[in-house]
Amino acid sequence: MSWKTLDDMDLAGKTALVRVDINVPVADGQVTDATRIEKIVPTVKDITGRGGKVVLLAHFGRPKGKHVEEMSLRVTLPALERALGQPVRFAGDCVGAPAAQAIAAAGTGDVVLLENTRFHAGEERNDPALAQAMAALGDIYVNDAFSAAHRAHASTEGLAHLLPSCAGRLMEAELRALTAALGTPERPVVAVVGGAKVSTKLELLGNLVGKVDHLVIGGGMANTFLVAQGIAVGKSLAEHDMAPTVQDILAKAGAAGCTIHLPRDIVVAREFRAGAAHETLPVEACPEDAMILDAGPESVAQLGKLFESCRTLIWNGPLGAFEIVPFDAATNAAARKVAELTRAGRLVSVAGGGDTVSALNKAGVAAEFSYISTAGGAFLEWMEGKELPGVAALMR
Repeated sequence: MSWKTLDDMDLAGKTALVRVDINVPVADGQVTDATRIEKIVPTVKDITGRGGKVVLLAHFGRPKGKHVEEMSLRVTLPALERALGQPVRFAGDCVGAPAAQAIAAAGTGDVVLLENTRFHAGEERNDPALAQAMAALGDIYVNDAFSAAHRAHASTEGLAHLLPSCAGRLMEAELRALTAALGTPERPVVAVVGGAKVSTKLELLGNLVGKVDHLVIGGGMANTFLVAQGIAVGKSLAEHDMAPTVQDILAKAGAAGCTIHLPRDIVVAREFRAGAAHETLPVEACPEDAMILDAGPESVAQLGKLFESCRTLIWNGPLGAFEIVPFDAATNAAARKVAELTRAGRLVSVAGGGDTVSALNKAGVAAEFSYISTAGGAFLEWMEGKELPGVAALMR
């Protein structure tokens, strides 16, 4: 790999500007989920433990280049201090005198949090002057925010060109996991892609058919694939106008030697609610007045056999309406099978995306996958084969 990590950096006596993602949910002035804050602890402790000073750069919300008090990072201080087990200094700006004074007052092993980078309009424009002003505050740059790496902003891309730069521990783990899944994976590779609409994942599907051996389509997307093959789906969510596009995807998959897997049996209902009356039918037998809300047990059994034959799995999107019982059954069963194979050392499993993480947490197996990405848009763009500016800037 051509990007440096903290292991390649001399940190003693250095001030490290560390770009993190602590854009956490807040209610009534309190952080309600500190997961993102907890994930930066290894990077911070590594730097302070080796004699460095940590200066945190982060965004919070979408203030659109203006100072919006409700979007001040000050609200994260208590959660940061609890996670790190030490006091954290706060500067009222991410550049200029407030930042410089707070950093100068900090000693070796101290942590300083700078104010929301997006209070400056130049952040999202990747303004060179803002990046230079940030660079003047430190000696090295550490990017530990993979979730923001798909944005070419001053603090995620511009700054990396101005100081000796490397990936933090969280970024390093994410890049290693994704490289193992799509860069140089053990084969066969299977990708599970679900969700509501084919139209939102065209680039993803187009990239995957050329990189994986098997592609499992689930959720509303599967209905659109069924329509493209002339199978009636009743009142199911489906993009009928996308049929020609699906045909193109199927043709590309065939040319690339990628096998596409669709449901063999379906779970249908007349209404979308928890506990609704439902039945399991062959995929070709959806009634005109019914909706397909999940894959059936035969489909799940076939997926289990497929997963057993593979060495690497990438997952983005549920197989059905996982939010409500009983239409979470296929997603839960498939996820548990992946977890079982991962525990046994037979499968490298990488998953990501908001609905995916929620579904795997609901199934109780998220911790048993090889890696779960919470990066959202960056994870999807990586799967789509796009270059991420924040990652590319580290590859020097």
